[in-house]
Amino acid sequence: MKSTLEKHYKIQQIRSLTDSAYVVRFDRNGIKFLPGQHILLGPPNQIEAREYSIYSGTEDDYLEVLIKEVVPGNVSRKLKRLEVGEELMFDGPVGYFTLNMRDVLSKKYYLIASGTGIAPFHSFVRSYEQLDYTLLHGVKYGNEAYERDHYEQERYILCTSRDEEGDFNGRVTEYLKQNEVDTDALFYLCGNINMIHDCFDILQQKGVDARQLQAEVYF
Repeated sequence: MKSTLEKHYKIQQIRSLTDSAYVVRFDRNGIKFLPGQHILLGPPNQIEAREYSIYSGTEDDYLEVLIKEVVPGNVSRKLKRLEVGEELMFDGPVGYFTLNMRDVLSKKYYLIASGTGIAPFHSFVRSYEQLDYTLLHGVKYGNEAYERDHYEQERYILCTSRDEEGDFNGRVTEYLKQNEVDTDALFYLCGNINMIHDCFDILQQKGVDARQLQAEVYF
C-alpha cells in the first residue's frame, strides 16, 4: 500500500516480544479510536505504509501496535530499526471490527486469533473491563504467546501447532472441533484467512448462526 501520510508521532518505546515480533508505542496526541480499529503506519519520509490494528486500550495515554517482522516486508523491517524519539508517519484510525456496547454488557465472546491477529483483541480486553470472553490464540510455538499475562489466565487458551508448550497441542481449528462452545455467544476472528474460513465452517456445523460471526483478515 502506498501512502502520503502527513501526521508525525514520536516513538516512546519499542518492546521486543520474540526475535521477530515487537510492540511500538508512540504519542497519542489526543487521537480517539474504537477498540478493533486500525491505523496506517510507516517510517518517516517514506511512501510505504501498512495497516496495523491498535494494540493499546482506549484509556491509555499512548498508542501501540503489535508488529511481526516479515521477509519480504519493507515496512515491518524499517519500523523495527527505528529508535525512541524518532517519528512515525500515521493516518487513521478507521475500521468496523468493533464491539457493540450493549453486547459487551450482556453477551459472551469468543475471540479467536492466529499470530499477531491477537492485536485487536488485546485492545478489546484492555478497553472493556467487563468483557466476558474466551480467547483462543493459535501460534506455532509457545514463545509466541504475546504478553499472555495481560489476559486473565482462565480466559486465555494458547494453541501451539509445532511444540507442546501451549494449553492445547494443535491449531485453533482442532481445538474448536474437540471442544464445546456456547452457541449463543458472539465470535470474533482475526488472523490468517484460511484459519478464519475453517473456523466459520466448524462453528456453523456446531450450530452457531452466521450472524454471530465477525472476522478481519490480518494476513
